[in-house]
Amino acid sequence: MPLILSAQFAFDLEHASDALLQFEAARTHEQVVLASDTSFSSCESVNRIAAQDDIGERVWIRGEGRVDVRYTATLAISRRIPPVESLPAMALHHLPGPAVKYLLDSLYCHPTQFVDFADAEFGGLKGGAKVAAIRDWVANHVAYTPGASNSATTATDTFHGGAGICRDFAHLFVTLARACSIPARYVACFAPGVTPQDFHAVAQVYLASEDNPQTGAWHLVDATGMADLEHAAIIGVGRDAGDVSLLTSYGPLRFVSSDVSVVH
Repeated sequence: MPLILSAQFAFDLEHASDALLQFEAARTHEQVVLASDTSFSSCESVNRIAAQDDIGERVWIRGEGRVDVRYTATLAISRRIPPVESLPAMALHHLPGPAVKYLLDSLYCHPTQFVDFADAEFGGLKGGAKVAAIRDWVANHVAYTPGASNSATTATDTFHGGAGICRDFAHLFVTLARACSIPARYVACFAPGVTPQDFHAVAQVYLASEDNPQTGAWHLVDATGMADLEHAAIIGVGRDAGDVSLLTSYGPLRFVSSDVSVVH
Protein backbone atom coordinates (compact mmCIF):
# COMPACT_ATOMS: atom_id res chain seq x y z
CA MET A 1 0.00 0.00 0.00
CA PRO A 2 1.24 3.53 -0.73
CA LEU A 3 1.98 6.01 2.02
CA ILE A 4 -0.20 9.12 1.77
CA LEU A 5 1.12 12.29 3.38
CA SER A 6 -0.45 15.63 4.08
CA ALA A 7 1.09 18.53 5.98
CA GLN A 8 -0.14 22.07 6.48
CA PHE A 9 1.57 24.66 8.64
CA ALA A 10 1.59 28.42 8.92
CA PHE A 11 3.86 31.04 10.42
CA ASP A 12 3.98 34.81 10.58
CA LEU A 13 7.05 36.84 9.62
CA GLU A 14 7.12 40.17 11.43
CA HIS A 15 8.89 41.87 8.54
CA ALA A 16 10.41 40.88 5.21
CA SER A 17 12.95 38.16 5.97
CA ASP A 18 14.29 34.77 4.96
CA ALA A 19 13.47 31.34 6.31
CA LEU A 20 14.89 27.88 5.59
CA LEU A 21 12.46 24.95 5.58
CA GLN A 22 12.70 21.18 5.24
CA PHE A 23 9.44 19.23 5.27
CA GLU A 24 9.06 17.16 2.07
CA ALA A 25 9.76 13.44 1.82
CA ALA A 26 13.14 12.78 0.21
CA ARG A 27 13.51 10.85 -3.00
CA THR A 28 15.69 7.78 -2.33
CA HIS A 29 16.05 4.24 -3.64
CA GLU A 30 13.87 3.04 -0.74
CA GLN A 31 11.08 5.59 -1.13
CA VAL A 32 9.70 6.55 -4.52
CA VAL A 33 7.58 9.69 -4.68
CA LEU A 34 4.67 8.78 -6.94
CA ALA A 35 3.02 12.19 -6.74
CA SER A 36 3.53 15.37 -4.74
CA ASP A 37 2.35 18.95 -4.54
CA THR A 38 3.74 21.86 -2.51
CA SER A 39 2.38 25.38 -2.28
CA PHE A 40 3.42 28.54 -0.45
CA SER A 41 1.40 31.68 0.10
CA SER A 42 2.77 35.23 0.32
CA CYS A 43 6.37 34.47 -0.70
CA GLU A 44 8.54 36.79 -2.73
CA SER A 45 10.99 34.00 -3.51
CA VAL A 46 11.24 30.19 -3.26
CA ASN A 47 14.60 28.54 -3.87
CA ARG A 48 15.44 24.83 -3.42
CA ILE A 49 18.86 23.57 -2.34
CA ALA A 50 20.33 20.16 -1.57
CA ALA A 51 19.99 19.05 2.04
CA GLN A 52 22.52 17.37 4.35
CA ASP A 53 24.19 14.31 2.77
CA ASP A 54 22.11 15.01 -0.38
CA ILE A 55 19.07 13.40 1.23
CA GLY A 56 16.05 15.54 0.43
CA GLU A 57 15.90 19.25 -0.22
CA ARG A 58 15.70 22.39 1.88
CA VAL A 59 13.70 25.39 0.70
CA TRP A 60 14.72 29.02 1.09
CA ILE A 61 11.75 31.36 1.16
CA ARG A 62 11.56 35.10 1.51
CA GLY A 63 8.34 36.67 2.63
CA GLU A 64 6.51 38.96 5.00
CA GLY A 65 3.40 38.46 7.09
CA ARG A 66 1.55 35.14 7.23
CA VAL A 67 2.93 32.27 5.16
CA ASP A 68 0.82 29.14 4.65
CA VAL A 69 2.57 25.97 3.47
CA ARG A 70 0.64 23.00 2.08
CA TYR A 71 2.22 19.69 1.08
CA THR A 72 0.73 16.42 -0.12
CA ALA A 73 2.51 13.33 -1.43
CA THR A 74 2.00 9.68 -2.26
CA LEU A 75 4.99 7.36 -1.82
CA ALA A 76 5.86 3.76 -2.50
CA ILE A 77 8.25 2.59 0.21
CA SER A 78 10.30 -0.61 0.05
CA ARG A 79 12.41 -0.97 3.16
CA ARG A 80 13.34 -3.88 5.35
CA ILE A 81 14.25 -3.25 8.99
CA PRO A 82 16.56 -6.08 10.11
CA PRO A 83 16.78 -6.91 13.82
CA VAL A 84 19.40 -4.39 14.91
CA GLU A 85 20.70 -6.83 17.57
CA SER A 86 22.03 -9.11 14.84
CA LEU A 87 24.21 -6.52 13.09
CA PRO A 88 27.96 -6.29 13.74
CA ALA A 89 29.68 -2.96 14.26
CA MET A 90 31.96 -1.51 11.60
CA ALA A 91 35.60 -1.05 12.58
CA LEU A 92 36.33 2.64 12.96
CA HIS A 93 39.29 2.49 10.60
CA HIS A 94 36.93 1.18 7.88
CA LEU A 95 34.39 4.00 8.19
CA PRO A 96 33.78 6.02 5.02
CA GLY A 97 34.47 9.74 5.21
CA PRO A 98 30.82 10.90 5.29
CA ALA A 99 30.12 8.78 8.40
CA VAL A 100 32.96 10.21 10.50
CA LYS A 101 31.19 13.46 11.42
CA TYR A 102 28.46 11.38 13.06
CA LEU A 103 30.91 10.33 15.78
CA LEU A 104 31.53 13.90 16.91
CA ASP A 105 29.90 16.47 19.16
CA SER A 106 27.28 18.70 17.55
CA LEU A 107 24.98 21.52 18.59
CA TYR A 108 22.52 19.41 20.62
CA CYS A 109 24.52 16.21 21.08
CA HIS A 110 27.70 16.08 23.20
CA PRO A 111 28.92 12.47 23.31
CA THR A 112 32.25 13.40 24.87
CA GLN A 113 30.32 14.13 28.09
CA PHE A 114 28.96 10.56 28.17
CA VAL A 115 31.93 8.32 27.36
CA ASP A 116 32.40 7.12 30.94
CA PHE A 117 28.67 6.59 31.45
CA ALA A 118 28.31 4.71 28.16
CA ASP A 119 31.28 2.48 28.96
CA ALA A 120 29.87 1.63 32.38
CA GLU A 121 26.33 1.04 31.13
CA PHE A 122 26.90 -0.59 27.73
CA GLY A 123 30.60 -1.56 27.71
CA GLY A 124 29.95 -5.31 27.84
CA LEU A 125 28.01 -5.28 24.56
CA LYS A 126 29.04 -4.97 20.93
CA GLY A 127 27.60 -3.75 17.65
CA GLY A 128 23.85 -3.97 17.21
CA ALA A 129 23.36 -5.49 20.66
CA LYS A 130 24.82 -2.30 22.12
CA VAL A 131 22.56 -0.18 19.89
CA ALA A 132 19.49 -2.10 21.07
CA ALA A 133 20.53 -1.64 24.70
CA ILE A 134 20.94 2.12 24.18
CA ARG A 135 17.54 2.31 22.48
CA ASP A 136 15.90 0.44 25.37
CA TRP A 137 17.72 2.51 28.00
CA VAL A 138 16.44 5.76 26.48
CA ALA A 139 12.92 4.33 26.19
CA ASN A 140 12.96 3.30 29.85
CA HIS A 141 14.52 6.46 31.27
CA VAL A 142 12.80 9.23 29.30
CA ALA A 143 9.07 9.93 29.60
CA TYR A 144 7.31 11.19 26.46
CA THR A 145 6.06 14.53 27.79
CA PRO A 146 4.91 17.29 25.40
CA GLY A 147 5.99 20.68 26.72
CA ALA A 148 8.89 19.31 28.77
CA SER A 149 11.48 20.67 26.34
CA ASN A 150 12.02 23.48 23.86
CA SER A 151 14.16 24.30 20.85
CA ALA A 152 17.21 24.89 23.07
CA THR A 153 17.02 21.55 24.93
CA THR A 154 20.12 19.39 24.46
CA ALA A 155 20.62 15.67 24.92
CA THR A 156 22.41 16.44 28.19
CA ASP A 157 19.31 18.32 29.42
CA THR A 158 17.12 15.34 28.49
CA PHE A 159 19.46 12.90 30.22
CA HIS A 160 19.15 14.84 33.47
CA GLY A 161 15.51 15.86 33.09
CA GLY A 162 14.16 12.48 32.02
CA ALA A 163 11.37 13.88 29.84
CA GLY A 164 10.88 15.16 26.32
CA ILE A 165 9.37 14.55 22.90
CA CYS A 166 10.62 12.56 19.90
CA ARG A 167 13.32 15.15 19.13
CA ASP A 168 14.76 14.67 22.62
CA PHE A 169 14.60 10.86 22.47
CA ALA A 170 16.49 10.97 19.16
CA HIS A 171 19.11 13.41 20.46
CA LEU A 172 19.84 11.32 23.55
CA PHE A 173 19.98 8.08 21.59
CA VAL A 174 22.34 9.64 19.03
CA THR A 175 24.54 11.03 21.81
CA LEU A 176 24.89 7.71 23.63
CA ALA A 177 25.56 5.79 20.41
CA ARG A 178 28.33 8.23 19.47
CA ALA A 179 29.73 7.94 22.99
CA CYS A 180 30.06 4.21 22.22
CA SER A 181 31.94 5.00 18.97
CA ILE A 182 28.98 4.07 16.77
CA PRO A 183 28.15 6.65 14.08
CA ALA A 184 24.61 7.94 14.61
CA ARG A 185 22.62 10.63 12.89
CA TYR A 186 19.30 12.40 13.47
CA VAL A 187 16.45 11.65 11.05
CA ALA A 188 13.34 13.75 10.41
CA CYS A 189 10.47 11.74 8.98
CA PHE A 190 6.78 11.11 8.52
CA ALA A 191 5.81 7.84 10.19
CA PRO A 192 2.64 5.79 10.65
CA GLY A 193 1.85 4.91 14.25
CA VAL A 194 2.96 8.19 15.81
CA THR A 195 0.57 9.62 18.41
CA PRO A 196 -0.16 12.48 18.28
CA GLN A 197 0.59 12.52 14.56
CA ASP A 198 3.18 15.15 13.67
CA PHE A 199 6.59 15.50 12.08
CA HIS A 200 8.60 12.76 13.80
CA ALA A 201 12.27 12.32 14.77
CA VAL A 202 14.15 9.03 14.87
CA ALA A 203 17.80 8.07 14.32
CA GLN A 204 20.06 6.00 12.11
CA VAL A 205 23.18 4.10 13.13
CA TYR A 206 25.97 2.99 10.85
CA LEU A 207 26.48 -0.76 11.29
CA ALA A 208 27.27 -3.66 8.99
CA SER A 209 24.91 -4.28 6.11
CA GLU A 210 22.53 -7.20 6.64
CA ASP A 211 23.42 -8.58 3.20
CA ASN A 212 27.17 -8.06 3.38
CA PRO A 213 28.87 -7.72 6.79
CA GLN A 214 31.97 -6.35 5.08
CA THR A 215 30.14 -3.17 4.09
CA GLY A 216 28.29 -0.65 6.19
CA ALA A 217 24.75 0.71 5.97
CA TRP A 218 22.51 3.13 7.82
CA HIS A 219 19.80 1.49 9.95
CA LEU A 220 16.74 3.24 11.40
CA VAL A 221 16.08 3.17 15.16
CA ASP A 222 13.21 4.80 17.08
CA ALA A 223 13.73 5.12 20.82
CA THR A 224 10.11 6.25 21.31
CA GLY A 225 8.93 2.90 19.96
CA MET A 226 6.01 4.58 18.17
CA ALA A 227 7.00 4.62 14.52
CA ASP A 228 6.38 1.98 11.87
CA LEU A 229 9.91 2.28 10.49
CA GLU A 230 9.39 0.02 7.48
CA HIS A 231 6.87 2.51 6.13
CA ALA A 232 8.35 5.76 7.44
CA ALA A 233 9.14 8.48 4.90
CA ILE A 234 12.50 10.12 5.54
CA ILE A 235 12.54 13.89 5.13
CA GLY A 236 16.22 14.45 5.85
CA VAL A 237 19.18 13.60 8.06
CA GLY A 238 21.79 15.51 10.02
CA ARG A 239 24.08 15.71 13.00
CA ASP A 240 21.07 16.79 15.08
CA ALA A 241 17.85 18.77 14.71
CA GLY A 242 19.79 21.88 13.73
CA ASP A 243 20.69 20.30 10.38
CA VAL A 244 17.17 19.21 9.48
CA SER A 245 14.80 21.58 11.25
CA LEU A 246 11.33 22.08 9.87
CA LEU A 247 11.80 25.84 9.98
CA THR A 248 14.75 28.12 10.67
CA SER A 249 13.97 31.83 10.54
CA TYR A 250 16.41 34.66 9.94
CA GLY A 251 14.01 37.27 11.28
CA PRO A 252 11.29 37.53 13.95
CA LEU A 253 8.73 34.75 13.46
CA ARG A 254 5.61 33.43 15.18
CA PHE A 255 4.60 29.84 14.46
CA VAL A 256 0.81 29.74 13.97
CA SER A 257 -0.35 26.18 13.34
CA SER A 258 0.56 22.72 12.07
CA ASP A 259 -1.47 19.69 10.95
CA VAL A 260 0.07 16.43 9.72
CA SER A 261 -1.61 13.28 8.39
CA VAL A 262 0.18 10.01 7.58
CA VAL A 263 -1.93 7.15 6.18
CA HIS A 264 -0.72 3.70 5.18
